[in-house]
Amino acid sequence: MGTMITASRPLTCLSKPMIALTMSLLVAIHRPSSRLYLASAFSTRLPSIATRRSRPLISTRLLATTLQFDPSPSIRDAATSTILVGRHAALASVLERTDSYVSLFGFRPPPSVMTAMHASLNGSGSVASHVEVPTVGPAAPRPPHVMALCSVKNSVTRNNHPLSLHSITDMLRTTCPAKGVVHVICCVEDSFPLGPLGGALAKAFPLFSKKTSSKSSRDDDHDDGASNQMNDDNRVVHFTFLDEKGNVVKNQAQIDAAKAAAEGVRLACRLVANIRSSLIQVVVANIILSPCSQLTIKYINPTLQDTHPEELTTTAFAQECRELFENEPTVTIEEIIGTDLLEKGYGGIYNVGKAATHPPRLVIMTYDPTTKERTERSAETEAGNESIALVGKGIVYDTGGLAIKSKTGMCGMKSDMGGAAGVLGGFLAAVRLQTPCKIRLLLCLAENAIGPASVRNDDIITQYSGKTVEINNSDAEGRLVLSDAVAHVTKHYEDVGLVVDMATLTGAQLIATGKMHAGILANNLELERRAVDAGLVSGDLCYPLLYAPELLKKEFASKVADMKNSVKDRSNAQSSCAGHFIESHIDPSYKGGWLHVDMDGPAWKADRGTGYGVGLVLALVGAPGFCARGQS
Repeated sequence: MGTMITASRPLTCLSKPMIALTMSLLVAIHRPSSRLYLASAFSTRLPSIATRRSRPLISTRLLATTLQFDPSPSIRDAATSTILVGRHAALASVLERTDSYVSLFGFRPPPSVMTAMHASLNGSGSVASHVEVPTVGPAAPRPPHVMALCSVKNSVTRNNHPLSLHSITDMLRTTCPAKGVVHVICCVEDSFPLGPLGGALAKAFPLFSKKTSSKSSRDDDHDDGASNQMNDDNRVVHFTFLDEKGNVVKNQAQIDAAKAAAEGVRLACRLVANIRSSLIQVVVANIILSPCSQLTIKYINPTLQDTHPEELTTTAFAQECRELFENEPTVTIEEIIGTDLLEKGYGGIYNVGKAATHPPRLVIMTYDPTTKERTERSAETEAGNESIALVGKGIVYDTGGLAIKSKTGMCGMKSDMGGAAGVLGGFLAAVRLQTPCKIRLLLCLAENAIGPASVRNDDIITQYSGKTVEINNSDAEGRLVLSDAVAHVTKHYEDVGLVVDMATLTGAQLIATGKMHAGILANNLELERRAVDAGLVSGDLCYPLLYAPELLKKEFASKVADMKNSVKDRSNAQSSCAGHFIESHIDPSYKGGWLHVDMDGPAWKADRGTGYGVGLVLALVGAPGFCARGQS
């Protein structure tokens, strides 16, 4: 079809050269050359644009907040601010012991001020005040000390964590000063393990940023109300835990659990969002702009849900995994990459990612503790003798494919690998804690990109299960990649007793269970209850979705394939349907448990990854420090 161009007024002297420039550009594009030169009516040759580049440099800085968990009396004198965190009644108990102020805070703040601050909270909330620090003799005066209280309600309803960990994270994020040494004192009843609390505390301190000035970081974070002011100066946050009697908790196993959970959470948040702190440089060589091309990456200083897709490619994600475990003898890693996926039958992962410049991958990691560790420690946990497989959706960017998302609906889709980030962070922490059970981790890494090779609506693909799927929505890609991995696990690993897949799968999950609770599907009631309990222990809350595959499978009916990949009726338990699609690819020989976690809502908050999934994984695998302190 031809195109008619009309003009309502004569061409100006400026528009004529612009038309000439445009025509020259169109001619140049079709020249058979490896380089593109632009010629114009201005008779000036512009710099050449190469389609093949060598060694570009990508740099990212990480927010320089250091978290410390080991007990240290010296922190009292070094701290420039102190934050007391806990239930309202627990805070009152600590503040009543005025004779312990010096040993706890390093000086004696006025009891009347502390009591008034506590009374102003009325159950929950945060408050801060500057107090003078007394000096003795000729000692130099110390600057005023910032004292803050973060109080949560004494009791909550049954579907919330007893300590309201979400509230603690939010209050700490907004209360913590932007710089200096901050002493956070957490009052925790003996029945609560420290691992989940460590993860919740770490969520308040994200790592990633591409901001070029500390001022803009502070202003922007302060304006949106979602984060506290940030500062490029090194900030140290030291956590001390108090038991019910006001004594410092020195149980090393519990403290290690808090540290490991914090490390896993910060990793997951960074992957889902983007990196902040000193400097990380990624040197990229041999870029070939073709489908499923290989990319060689070298990390000069390896430190990566916040990382944007230009940096967190499938190749970089896989390299991150290798860097994390390169010195860990109990972890082995293998990968199936690019066209090898198609040749070996992984039609879901391959077809979703085949149009991207970085190839799709199935990364398989196995953590196998030594026989001695497994024998000695298996009695600690219900999951001790159970081999568990974790499967994560790792769509590093989701355009929707040819069923493209809107310009606003696409923003934030760098977080579509939140499931992979959550299980990877949980896996990392479980390895650090020498969890007694064998754990396998499968990451389905792909970019749902647009290009000549994109999978099309109406295409029919064959999944690893052998079943055929008619594509009726290329934007329902997560279930395709997860189905391949779940089929792989249940077909090849006879020792696996539980398969957990985690994904930012459906927006309908937010309608079903909200922004704080993931929606779960379990193939038996006992596992469903176990998952809910794990959420209440870890603070990664979850709640059951409708489980009725026989009632919902008709939503995927196809005339030409075994099934379609998207539902016919989007108002009919859509999140449950998506989970059942994955379940339908479980190998018929598998008789163990299957748990599906749709965490589209809780994975993301205020343009930041939350690290959701790390704590839930640790609770499900029975990691040390994720049971009551008396049981550790």
